Amino acid sequence: GPPRIADKVIHRQSVRLGRTIKLLCPVEGDPPPLTMWMKDGRTIHSGWTRFRILQQGLKIKEVESEDAGTYICKATNGFGSTNVNYTLIVIDDASSGKDSQVPEGSNGEYEDHSGKQWARPRFTQPAKMRRRVIARPVGSSIRLKCVASGNPRPDITWLKDNKPLTPQEIGENKKKKWTLNLKNLKPEDSGKYTCRVFNKVGEINATYKVEVIQRTRSKPILTGTHPVNTTVDYGGTTSFQCKVRSDVKPVIQWLKRVEYGTESKYNSTIDVGGQKFVVLPTGEVWSRPDGSYLNKLMITRAKEEDAGMYICLGANTMGYSFRSAFLTVLPDPKPPSAPVPPSSASSLPWPVIIGIPAGAVFIFGTILLWLCQSKKKPCSPPAAAPAHRPPPRDRACVPQLPDKDCISSINYEEYVAQQQHLLSQGPGLAPALASKMYPKNYTDIHTHTHSHGEGKVHQ
Repeated sequence: GPPRIADKVIHRQSVRLGRTIKLLCPVEGDPPPLTMWMKDGRTIHSGWTRFRILQQGLKIKEVESEDAGTYICKATNGFGSTNVNYTLIVIDDASSGKDSQVPEGSNGEYEDHSGKQWARPRFTQPAKMRRRVIARPVGSSIRLKCVASGNPRPDITWLKDNKPLTPQEIGENKKKKWTLNLKNLKPEDSGKYTCRVFNKVGEINATYKVEVIQRTRSKPILTGTHPVNTTVDYGGTTSFQCKVRSDVKPVIQWLKRVEYGTESKYNSTIDVGGQKFVVLPTGEVWSRPDGSYLNKLMITRAKEEDAGMYICLGANTMGYSFRSAFLTVLPDPKPPSAPVPPSSASSLPWPVIIGIPAGAVFIFGTILLWLCQSKKKPCSPPAAAPAHRPPPRDRACVPQLPDKDCISSINYEEYVAQQQHLLSQGPGLAPALASKMYPKNYTDIHTHTHSHGEGKVHQ
């Protein structure tokens, strides 16, 4: 389980100047915890020559006035951590009037006997110092930051594995002394790098653990869970991410699977795993602090055809790896409205709707014109028409007759004269002549003629 305090602890300890003191750290756990000691927030390491970290605790020899302060033993295992806190007071009987112990204000400022204000160092960019364990491949670069302030202005020294770095190793530059640049890393650059920031009223430090990884000459590996299945609204924006670990900078490419039957829409496709894919435009590949590489595919104004399978493909000279994810595009919530009201909606296009009535009118007019043209043919003149009969008038159609033949249009007096002439020839001849004059309408005309003839005779 997690570490726990196994014995009673006296948190306030005192020691006389020049003596030796031992601060215990009575913790236990399963697995046995690892311990680390800190003084006033600074990690105690082997560079502190009078301090020795033992299995049972911390031993301080030849105690000095500056050793007074707060000490913390931090015990950690895989299940958690716990702290044991101490406040150490240094007693100096011979020099109680010295200002070696300057009273501290609540804001970390100090005031000496002359009234001058001092401030112990403090880190001004702690957010950039959170990552203390860093892995980098051979040939890459790294920057370790320890930017701090204080009054008087603090100084800084850099150590590797508790040994001071030379100016050549640091690349000393006054403007950049707060940052240690390590370029073209080699395996021997692995180790613990410590910055010590100090002035006359205090000191702080920070330690980075750097691990330089040998290149293994292997194909890229997709790390993490990306890309993951994604759903986007119609017309919305989304993205896929891809994180690749590679010994050298890889080529990261995005592919989209070509759905069956749509191959003709694309100029070129490639085969991956027996399926056809189209290559999509890819943005810049970004190098991450952990030695991996990141790329992002943006999809804007999503449409139905954007849905489908996407693949992130990472490749180098040793091979390639890929991982797929699916994009779902939700239906358009506002489909375009119909151009006509529902009651009069038609599946026929407008040209057809207009053309059918126009064609019908055209055909009807053609038939009507043909009928009128055919009715203008001249009718045969009566065989026994008198010589003094005036010239025939315009022809007219008789629509009430079933066959719609044409007959000569004559006035009533001419018609009676013809009937009288027929009757004078005898009853047997009249039907024959009438049949020759009106071969198709004989019955109707004869009956009509006879009735008028009778009326005329009786006058």
